[in-house]
Amino acid sequence: MTQATGLPEESPLRHLAQFVAEIRKTILRLGATLCAATVGFYFISDALFAFIQGHLHQHLAFFTVAEPFLAHVKISLAVAVFVLMPGIMYCFWKALARPFKISRIGIFWFVFFTSLLFYIGAIFCYFVTLPYGVKFLLGFESEQLRPLISVGKFVTFVTVFVLAFGFIFELPIFMVFAAKTGLCPRTSFIKGRRYAVLIISIVAAMLTPTPDVVNMLLMGGPLYVLYEFGIITLKLLKLP
Repeated sequence: MTQATGLPEESPLRHLAQFVAEIRKTILRLGATLCAATVGFYFISDALFAFIQGHLHQHLAFFTVAEPFLAHVKISLAVAVFVLMPGIMYCFWKALARPFKISRIGIFWFVFFTSLLFYIGAIFCYFVTLPYGVKFLLGFESEQLRPLISVGKFVTFVTVFVLAFGFIFELPIFMVFAAKTGLCPRTSFIKGRRYAVLIISIVAAMLTPTPDVVNMLLMGGPLYVLYEFGIITLKLLKLP
């Protein structure tokens, strides 16, 4: 029993309390940096917007006075998160280092691989999954149905989808972390495939910006592949 928290040394609640205490030290500084970066990217948001719109070849409209302004703010915030991801991951893993006794070199590798997989996932979504999804969803256009896409909803769809894809691509690293720290052994991941399918379906439904089945499959399919890849990684690393 420790005096600081009154919880057993290896208690999950103690680990959570230490993590919260550590992350609070950096959350304000990280938030201020994110806000400053968002303001900075806002000044080039016209170019960012043109790049995204040109990539997906969509003509957009707006239906409220503030909608174009808010769309540019959303793009600026999403790009700020994208650019600052290594710093965000560093703050996250540094906060986990104390309760789970992660070494400095361990923090470096966790930050490196989570950032790398985030960028791979986001880029894969932007250049492969997103254009296919948009083309499929707009393929129902007909003489009776003509698309008139709101700029606000379009930006939300793109930014949420890309960032969510980036985050789900980090799944294998968090599986390694869970096995390495004893939170969830490899055998639990292997035996829990049926539950993983259910959880992945729920996560895909929550993260996709639209509730249609196509978008859920576009996110849920790769997420399950990453789950299996995580199991293979655990076997290669010979983690219990």
